[in-house]
Amino acid sequence: MVLAARPLVVVPTCDEVDNVDALLGGIARDAPFADVLFVDDGSRDGTPDKIRRHQSSRPGRIHLLERPQKAGLGSAYVLAFRWALERDYDAVQQMDADLSHDSADLPRTLDFPAGHDVVIGSRYVPGGATVNWSLSRKLLSWLANRYAGAMLGLRQRDLTGGFNAWRRRVLETVALDEVRSAGYAFQVEMKYRAAQAGFALAEIPIVFAERRAGHSKLSASVALEGLTRVWALRRERRP
Repeated sequence: MVLAARPLVVVPTCDEVDNVDALLGGIARDAPFADVLFVDDGSRDGTPDKIRRHQSSRPGRIHLLERPQKAGLGSAYVLAFRWALERDYDAVQQMDADLSHDSADLPRTLDFPAGHDVVIGSRYVPGGATVNWSLSRKLLSWLANRYAGAMLGLRQRDLTGGFNAWRRRVLETVALDEVRSAGYAFQVEMKYRAAQAGFALAEIPIVFAERRAGHSKLSASVALEGLTRVWALRRERRP
Protein backbone atom coordinates (compact mmCIF):
# COMPACT_ATOMS: atom_id res chain seq x y z
CA MET A 1 0.00 0.00 0.00
CA VAL A 2 1.19 3.51 -0.85
CA LEU A 3 -0.78 6.39 0.70
CA ALA A 4 -1.05 9.41 -1.58
CA ALA A 5 1.17 12.20 -0.27
CA ARG A 6 -0.85 15.15 -1.59
CA PRO A 7 -4.40 14.12 -2.49
CA LEU A 8 -7.33 16.26 -3.56
CA VAL A 9 -10.94 15.30 -2.84
CA VAL A 10 -13.23 16.56 -5.61
CA VAL A 11 -16.91 17.15 -4.85
CA PRO A 12 -19.37 18.35 -7.55
CA THR A 13 -22.31 20.28 -6.08
CA CYS A 14 -25.66 21.65 -7.15
CA ASP A 15 -27.98 22.78 -4.34
CA GLU A 16 -26.29 20.81 -1.55
CA VAL A 17 -26.23 23.48 1.17
CA ASP A 18 -27.67 21.11 3.78
CA ASN A 19 -24.78 18.66 3.35
CA VAL A 20 -21.70 20.91 3.23
CA ASP A 21 -21.09 21.15 7.00
CA ALA A 22 -21.26 17.39 7.60
CA LEU A 23 -19.28 16.58 4.48
CA LEU A 24 -16.37 18.89 5.32
CA GLY A 25 -16.45 17.89 8.96
CA GLY A 26 -16.10 14.24 7.97
CA ILE A 27 -13.23 14.89 5.57
CA ALA A 28 -11.37 17.02 8.14
CA ARG A 29 -11.79 14.26 10.72
CA ASP A 30 -11.00 11.22 8.57
CA ALA A 31 -8.62 12.62 5.93
CA PRO A 32 -7.00 15.77 7.34
CA PHE A 33 -4.13 15.26 4.91
CA ALA A 34 -6.40 15.94 1.89
CA ASP A 35 -7.40 19.22 0.27
CA VAL A 36 -10.95 19.64 -1.05
CA LEU A 37 -12.19 21.13 -4.32
CA PHE A 38 -15.86 21.86 -4.91
CA VAL A 39 -17.17 22.35 -8.45
CA ASP A 40 -20.53 24.07 -8.12
CA ASP A 41 -23.02 24.18 -10.97
CA GLY A 42 -25.23 27.19 -10.41
CA SER A 43 -26.53 26.40 -6.94
CA ARG A 44 -29.34 28.70 -5.88
CA ASP A 45 -29.63 27.55 -2.27
CA GLY A 46 -26.51 29.19 -0.88
CA THR A 47 -24.11 26.27 -1.34
CA PRO A 48 -21.19 28.43 -2.60
CA ASP A 49 -21.62 30.88 0.30
CA LYS A 50 -21.54 28.02 2.79
CA ILE A 51 -18.35 26.68 1.20
CA ARG A 52 -16.72 30.13 1.31
CA ARG A 53 -17.40 30.34 5.04
CA HIS A 54 -15.52 27.08 5.51
CA GLN A 55 -12.64 28.36 3.38
CA SER A 56 -11.89 31.02 5.97
CA SER A 57 -11.47 28.34 8.65
CA ARG A 58 -9.14 26.19 6.53
CA PRO A 59 -7.25 28.67 4.34
CA GLY A 60 -5.63 27.11 1.31
CA ARG A 61 -7.21 23.71 1.95
CA ILE A 62 -10.75 24.19 0.62
CA HIS A 63 -11.24 25.40 -2.95
CA LEU A 64 -14.25 26.35 -5.05
CA LEU A 65 -14.85 26.54 -8.79
CA GLU A 66 -18.20 28.05 -9.76
CA ARG A 67 -20.04 27.54 -13.04
CA PRO A 68 -23.14 29.59 -13.87
CA GLN A 69 -25.44 26.63 -14.58
CA LYS A 70 -25.61 22.85 -14.66
CA ALA A 71 -23.11 21.60 -17.24
CA GLY A 72 -22.96 17.93 -16.33
CA LEU A 73 -21.12 15.71 -13.89
CA GLY A 74 -18.57 14.63 -16.47
CA SER A 75 -17.43 18.11 -17.40
CA ALA A 76 -17.27 19.07 -13.71
CA TYR A 77 -14.86 16.24 -13.03
CA VAL A 78 -12.77 16.91 -16.13
CA LEU A 79 -12.44 20.54 -15.05
CA ALA A 80 -11.41 19.42 -11.56
CA PHE A 81 -8.92 16.85 -12.84
CA ARG A 82 -7.19 19.48 -14.96
CA TRP A 83 -7.19 21.91 -12.04
CA ALA A 84 -5.54 19.25 -9.86
CA LEU A 85 -2.88 18.44 -12.46
CA GLU A 86 -1.98 22.11 -12.79
CA ARG A 87 -1.37 22.26 -9.04
CA ASP A 88 0.72 19.10 -8.69
CA TYR A 89 -1.62 16.95 -6.63
CA ASP A 90 -0.46 13.33 -6.74
CA ALA A 91 -3.93 11.75 -6.46
CA VAL A 92 -7.56 12.77 -6.92
CA GLN A 93 -10.50 11.25 -5.06
CA GLN A 94 -14.07 11.56 -6.33
CA MET A 95 -16.80 11.95 -3.73
CA ASP A 96 -20.51 12.75 -3.82
CA ALA A 97 -21.84 15.74 -1.90
CA ASP A 98 -24.94 13.99 -0.60
CA LEU A 99 -23.22 12.03 2.23
CA SER A 100 -23.81 8.73 0.45
CA HIS A 101 -20.06 8.15 0.64
CA ASP A 102 -18.49 7.67 4.06
CA SER A 103 -15.47 9.90 4.63
CA ALA A 104 -14.05 7.17 6.89
CA ASP A 105 -13.28 5.23 3.69
CA LEU A 106 -10.98 7.94 2.30
CA PRO A 107 -7.76 6.65 3.91
CA ARG A 108 -8.42 3.23 2.34
CA THR A 109 -9.15 4.41 -1.19
CA LEU A 110 -6.21 6.80 -1.13
CA ASP A 111 -3.88 4.00 0.03
CA PHE A 112 -3.17 2.48 -3.36
CA PRO A 113 -2.37 -1.26 -3.44
CA ALA A 114 1.01 -2.02 -4.97
CA GLY A 115 0.80 -2.08 -8.75
CA HIS A 116 -2.56 -0.29 -8.89
CA ASP A 117 -3.20 3.27 -10.01
CA VAL A 118 -6.99 3.37 -9.63
CA VAL A 119 -8.98 2.39 -6.55
CA ILE A 120 -12.73 1.83 -6.89
CA GLY A 121 -14.87 2.07 -3.78
CA SER A 122 -17.12 -0.87 -4.61
CA ARG A 123 -20.61 -1.70 -3.43
CA TYR A 124 -20.48 -5.11 -5.09
CA VAL A 125 -17.41 -6.89 -3.73
CA PRO A 126 -17.54 -8.87 -0.46
CA GLY A 127 -18.02 -6.42 2.38
CA GLY A 128 -19.65 -3.78 0.15
CA ALA A 129 -23.32 -2.88 0.38
CA THR A 130 -26.05 -0.35 -0.32
CA VAL A 131 -28.33 1.00 2.42
CA ASN A 132 -31.96 2.14 2.11
CA TRP A 133 -32.27 1.26 -1.56
CA SER A 134 -35.47 -0.08 -3.06
CA LEU A 135 -35.41 -3.45 -4.79
CA SER A 136 -35.97 -1.73 -8.16
CA ARG A 137 -32.96 0.56 -7.66
CA LYS A 138 -30.77 -2.36 -6.64
CA LEU A 139 -31.85 -4.25 -9.75
CA LEU A 140 -31.26 -1.26 -12.03
CA SER A 141 -27.76 -0.71 -10.61
CA TRP A 142 -26.88 -4.40 -10.89
CA LEU A 143 -28.06 -4.51 -14.51
CA ALA A 144 -26.18 -1.31 -15.40
CA ASN A 145 -22.93 -2.70 -14.04
CA ARG A 146 -23.36 -6.09 -15.71
CA TYR A 147 -24.20 -4.40 -19.02
CA ALA A 148 -21.20 -2.07 -18.89
CA GLY A 149 -18.82 -4.85 -17.91
CA ALA A 150 -20.03 -7.21 -20.62
CA MET A 151 -19.99 -4.55 -23.33
CA LEU A 152 -16.53 -3.21 -22.47
CA GLY A 153 -14.77 -6.36 -21.33
CA LEU A 154 -14.17 -5.08 -17.78
CA ARG A 155 -14.17 -7.45 -14.82
CA GLN A 156 -14.64 -4.88 -12.07
CA ARG A 157 -18.03 -5.19 -10.36
CA ASP A 158 -18.78 -1.55 -9.61
CA LEU A 159 -18.22 0.44 -12.79
CA THR A 160 -20.96 2.99 -12.18
CA GLY A 161 -19.96 4.04 -8.66
CA GLY A 162 -18.56 7.49 -7.97
CA PHE A 163 -16.17 6.92 -5.04
CA ASN A 164 -12.91 6.45 -6.94
CA ALA A 165 -9.26 7.45 -6.45
CA TRP A 166 -6.92 8.16 -9.36
CA ARG A 167 -3.17 8.48 -9.32
CA ARG A 168 -1.85 11.54 -11.10
CA ARG A 169 -0.25 9.49 -13.88
CA VAL A 170 -3.65 8.08 -14.85
CA LEU A 171 -5.14 11.54 -15.31
CA GLU A 172 -2.05 12.62 -17.23
CA THR A 173 -2.32 9.63 -19.57
CA VAL A 174 -6.06 9.41 -20.21
CA ALA A 175 -7.08 11.89 -22.91
CA LEU A 176 -9.47 14.01 -20.85
CA ASP A 177 -10.47 16.04 -23.91
CA GLU A 178 -11.88 12.85 -25.45
CA VAL A 179 -14.19 12.08 -22.53
CA ARG A 180 -17.73 12.65 -23.76
CA SER A 181 -19.98 11.43 -20.95
CA ALA A 182 -22.02 14.19 -19.34
CA GLY A 183 -23.76 12.28 -16.53
CA TYR A 184 -23.10 9.16 -14.50
CA ALA A 185 -21.79 7.35 -17.59
CA PHE A 186 -18.64 9.34 -16.84
CA GLN A 187 -17.81 6.89 -14.06
CA VAL A 188 -17.84 3.99 -16.52
CA GLU A 189 -15.98 5.87 -19.23
CA MET A 190 -13.09 6.91 -16.99
CA LYS A 191 -12.58 3.36 -15.70
CA TYR A 192 -12.75 2.00 -19.22
CA ARG A 193 -10.24 4.51 -20.56
CA ALA A 194 -7.87 3.85 -17.63
CA ALA A 195 -8.03 0.10 -18.24
CA GLN A 196 -7.50 0.59 -21.98
CA ALA A 197 -4.40 2.66 -21.18
CA GLY A 198 -2.98 -0.29 -19.23
CA PHE A 199 -3.60 0.84 -15.66
CA ALA A 200 -4.62 -1.67 -12.99
CA LEU A 201 -7.91 -1.04 -11.19
CA ALA A 202 -8.41 -2.28 -7.62
CA GLU A 203 -11.75 -2.60 -5.83
CA ILE A 204 -12.24 -2.21 -2.09
CA PRO A 205 -15.59 -2.60 -0.31
CA ILE A 206 -17.63 0.42 0.75
CA VAL A 207 -21.14 0.88 2.11
CA PHE A 208 -23.20 3.32 0.05
CA ALA A 209 -26.09 4.98 1.90
CA GLU A 210 -29.03 6.80 0.34
CA ARG A 211 -28.71 10.59 0.48
CA ARG A 212 -29.84 12.21 3.73
CA ALA A 213 -30.83 15.65 2.42
CA GLY A 214 -31.50 17.34 -0.91
CA HIS A 215 -32.69 15.74 -4.12
CA SER A 216 -31.24 13.10 -6.40
CA LYS A 217 -29.83 14.34 -9.74
CA LEU A 218 -30.53 11.03 -11.51
CA SER A 219 -32.95 11.38 -14.43
CA ALA A 220 -34.23 9.35 -17.36
CA SER A 221 -31.91 11.21 -19.74
CA VAL A 222 -28.90 10.39 -17.56
CA ALA A 223 -29.88 6.71 -17.50
CA LEU A 224 -30.34 6.70 -21.28
CA GLU A 225 -26.91 8.23 -21.75
CA GLY A 226 -25.49 5.36 -19.72
CA LEU A 227 -26.83 2.88 -22.28
CA THR A 228 -25.84 4.77 -25.40
CA ARG A 229 -22.44 5.94 -24.19
CA VAL A 230 -21.35 2.42 -23.25
CA TRP A 231 -22.31 1.27 -26.74
CA ALA A 232 -20.27 4.09 -28.29
CA LEU A 233 -17.26 3.15 -26.17
CA ARG A 234 -17.60 -0.46 -27.24
CA ARG A 235 -17.44 0.61 -30.89
CA GLU A 236 -14.10 2.35 -30.31
CA ARG A 237 -12.75 -0.43 -28.09
CA ARG A 238 -9.27 -1.73 -28.87
CA PRO A 239 -8.81 -5.53 -28.88
